[in-house]
Amino acid sequence: MGKFDVLDLAKADFEKRLRLVTDDQRDLPTPCADFTVRDLVYHEIRGVRGATVAVRGGSTEDVIEAMTGGEIAPNWTEAFNGSYRTMRDMWGMPGVMDRTVHFPIGDIPATLLLQMRIGELAIHGWDLARAIGVDDTIDPVVAAAAWETYQPMVDQLVASGVFGTGPSGNVPDSAPLQTRLLDLTGRRP
Repeated sequence: MGKFDVLDLAKADFEKRLRLVTDDQRDLPTPCADFTVRDLVYHEIRGVRGATVAVRGGSTEDVIEAMTGGEIAPNWTEAFNGSYRTMRDMWGMPGVMDRTVHFPIGDIPATLLLQMRIGELAIHGWDLARAIGVDDTIDPVVAAAAWETYQPMVDQLVASGVFGTGPSGNVPDSAPLQTRLLDLTGRRP
């Protein structure tokens, strides 16, 4: 299975949960510190928009602007799907995967940005599921891809504070991959 297929799986899982959010759940807290459901959804939509700007060749400042601003339509599913289609179309253009893109963490290969989007959709999809009380299972293929991206970067993740405090040190290597992934990214289910 190719990386784009895995990205589409991660997107489908996130979208499935997004469709279940009711109006009275929009301000619920999530396992992602300081994010309500609304904040988390906005973060994910803006993250997709930021990735699109990066892949288009935008500057770091342009990417940050896309990731921190802009209106989000009241129909979150439509907003997410529209932004995702645009990003996905950009990644499908010839030569894009050979590019280095500007991103807030520095200049990175487009392939790493793709892998990070898979991880973001997986982890924040889990956060969303937990917040609204639905099935929080991460597709095993998506979990494996996210693990492959984040595990080698664990020291950077911890230093950045992006995923909380990082691994607890209490999860054995024999634990299910989803449990290890969540622990790696600062989640304590």
